[in-house]
Amino acid sequence: MANGVPNILVIDARFYEDIADELVRGATAALEEAEVLHERVSVPGTFEIPAAVRYAIRSRDFHSTGRRFDGYVALGCVIRGETSHYDYVCTESARGLQSLALEYTLAMGYGILTVENEEQAWERASVDKRDKGGAAAKTCLGMIELKRRFRLYPR
Repeated sequence: MANGVPNILVIDARFYEDIADELVRGATAALEEAEVLHERVSVPGTFEIPAAVRYAIRSRDFHSTGRRFDGYVALGCVIRGETSHYDYVCTESARGLQSLALEYTLAMGYGILTVENEEQAWERASVDKRDKGGAAAKTCLGMIELKRRFRLYPR
């Protein structure tokens, strides 16, 4: 935490690019309103988000600020299809992020939509409707505050 300002990594899955962009728009607006530092990286799909978080934890050269990230915001969308692939992707991305959060005491904002169709995705992603990207960013910031309360932050 530089000068008391958290540094957040936003990771977005690009499989549904237009929905991802809307989730990022909401998250970015919330982070800018909170006046925190943030960086963005993209991955192909939601299944890859936990690996990206793990890479960031291990990296010494990635962070433009020269320090670790204080929180993570995971954004993406999984729309149910005709096969069981949906179930595996939803379960494993959530499990992977939860495991990382618990193992490394991470402040995590979970903004991966798991929906039946594109209409449901837009209802949740749109900043003018449910703004789940903004909600995930605010959750991350709330978890950073909880870490402060328990004297776990800054590291």
